[in-house]
Amino acid sequence: MKKMTFLSIAIAGLIVISGIFYAVYFLKEDSDVITETQVPLADDTNATAESVNLLVDSLNDFSFVFYNKIASSEKGNIFFSPYSIFTALSMAYEGARGNTSIEMQDVLKIPQNDSPTLGSFGRIYNLLNQNQVGYTISTANAFWAHIDYVFLNEYLDLLENFYMAEANELDFSKNIEAAEIINSWIEEKTNDKIKDMIKPDMLSDLTKLVLTNAIYFKGLWDSPFNSKNTYETDFHIAFDENVKVNMMSCPKDSIFNYSETDNLQILELDYERKELSMIILLPKENNITIAESSLNYENLSKWMNNLYEIDINVEIPKFKFETKYSLNNLLMDMGIIEAFLPGFADFSGMDGTKNLFISKALHQAYVEVNEEGTEAAAATSIIMELTAVPTSFIANHPFVFLIQHKETGAILFMGRVINPAE
Repeated sequence: MKKMTFLSIAIAGLIVISGIFYAVYFLKEDSDVITETQVPLADDTNATAESVNLLVDSLNDFSFVFYNKIASSEKGNIFFSPYSIFTALSMAYEGARGNTSIEMQDVLKIPQNDSPTLGSFGRIYNLLNQNQVGYTISTANAFWAHIDYVFLNEYLDLLENFYMAEANELDFSKNIEAAEIINSWIEEKTNDKIKDMIKPDMLSDLTKLVLTNAIYFKGLWDSPFNSKNTYETDFHIAFDENVKVNMMSCPKDSIFNYSETDNLQILELDYERKELSMIILLPKENNITIAESSLNYENLSKWMNNLYEIDINVEIPKFKFETKYSLNNLLMDMGIIEAFLPGFADFSGMDGTKNLFISKALHQAYVEVNEEGTEAAAATSIIMELTAVPTSFIANHPFVFLIQHKETGAILFMGRVINPAE
């Protein structure tokens, strides 16, 4: 995909984060939000205001670190749900032990099997899954265990109680059928926006567990753009490269929250009822690195605190795109390494053995911004496989051998056997 300025990237990347900010910081423990549809609630008994804030801080730190990693490897549009990735990884992390757990904790920055933290996951889940006027946010978790494979009850209970993860059993040896079932769940939970996420060849009899998270968002602008004011114009990808886009435009007397720095313009677009918002960071020069180099949690908080109401002309492009990411290398670059290595990964908190490892971590997202508002969806899948353990060693074909001094490690002899009968 061709490069775009930080305008579109910032719009997309901050949609879900803005929703999380609102849910945690403005919907307090004694929230009187009216729920139109009753949904099953996660266990948030041990959550406190402090533990929720700490969990959100960890999520947001992860968001910016992950963005920097993915921005360095992707040349085009970027869109992902940090909440979805963070939640799916956390479900796997709860079953990690030893150095695998330490590496995951260094990245996620949350304590493992900690009652206030688990309660905070439940609290955020409960806050997000409310039917609000003017917007919709829903998130769902599920786990898919291989039929007849034994997992620890403590681990499965944790997923069901605090993450509200739906429990399912599948025969992964029937990989086509299994992929269809999981993909159907993801499509349903994302309003059909995320399709065909898991390919059948990603599953096999060695697959023992799949962890999934899905999130869906749809919000109407508090001040919708009039489609009559939308016009075609150039979008300047680079100094010498332009593309035609449909540019939405608000009347000149529109009031928005705005701020700026020496290098950036910061705009807040409220969704209906002003309970969620989109934050747009626009470099004053057509140089995306200026914006990305200053993008962190501390600066974002500062910019948000400096917003003020202003009568300003606002024009932003309509856009719609999908993204797909394989997370293995990105997460390994962030420091989660052993979890992906068979023979080294320790997820004994899941099944009591060290035989499981993460074979694939996948993420897929969708976003559309138009005159009415924004629709976004994302899903994350973590596929756990059984390390293939050989049941015999039969040297009935050519092999290499060596003779080593064990104390020093010095290789004294080395050879190859092609024909032992010669």
